[in-house]
Amino acid sequence: MSNLTAKIAENIALVHERIKAAVMRSGRQGEEIKLVAVTKYVGAEEIRLLIQAGCLDLGESRPQQLWQKAEELSDLPIRWHLVGHLQRNKVNRTLPFVSMIHSVDSLRLIKAIDEAAAKVSRRMMILLEVNTSGEPAKNGFQPDEVDLLLSELATFQHVEIRGLMCMASLEGGLDVARRDFAALRNLRDRLKVNCPPEIHLDELSMGMSGDYEVAIEEGATIVRVGTALFEGAVG
Repeated sequence: MSNLTAKIAENIALVHERIKAAVMRSGRQGEEIKLVAVTKYVGAEEIRLLIQAGCLDLGESRPQQLWQKAEELSDLPIRWHLVGHLQRNKVNRTLPFVSMIHSVDSLRLIKAIDEAAAKVSRRMMILLEVNTSGEPAKNGFQPDEVDLLLSELATFQHVEIRGLMCMASLEGGLDVARRDFAALRNLRDRLKVNCPPEIHLDELSMGMSGDYEVAIEEGATIVRVGTALFEGAVG
């Protein structure tokens, strides 16, 4: 086993241990947290080692990088997740490669995804991105927008809304991140009360390398971890 292989395997094991500990602290024993390994800064060699270590759910922030890596690694059983901003003019090219889009941030984008999915006779799993931090630079629905849209969202035939997604504030540390994550969980719980049956809000995608443990404590079901998986393995 090479040093790179061993280090990545060690990092993955450590992240899984920390996920398990965070689940126990949150009182959610028995729940499975999906780890999406974000491959934004690594190439094919490192991705193959992730797959070898059992990480099949991979995330990319940029559609063009996702297309390139998905084509290059088409021999592997990867489930690709788009976790970054998606422009409507890139929807048709992106859909064939992805199992889930986390970062759906507008009604116009949902319409574009629905139309593109209809053309290929599939239902696309999506998450609604919510700007819980209130930062102007961030994409996402405003929290008070989402409940007003639910009845309209329920009419789309080729998107499957599975939950919500957010990114924590850039400033403020873990305390502020916890606030942002708790806000997403509270919004989800409130929306569930009158949610149309066509919409499922079971998934909460929140937390990255620096704050995924706090995210799990606040209810995350999916964490998007990149840097922590490659620490000490990739320069």
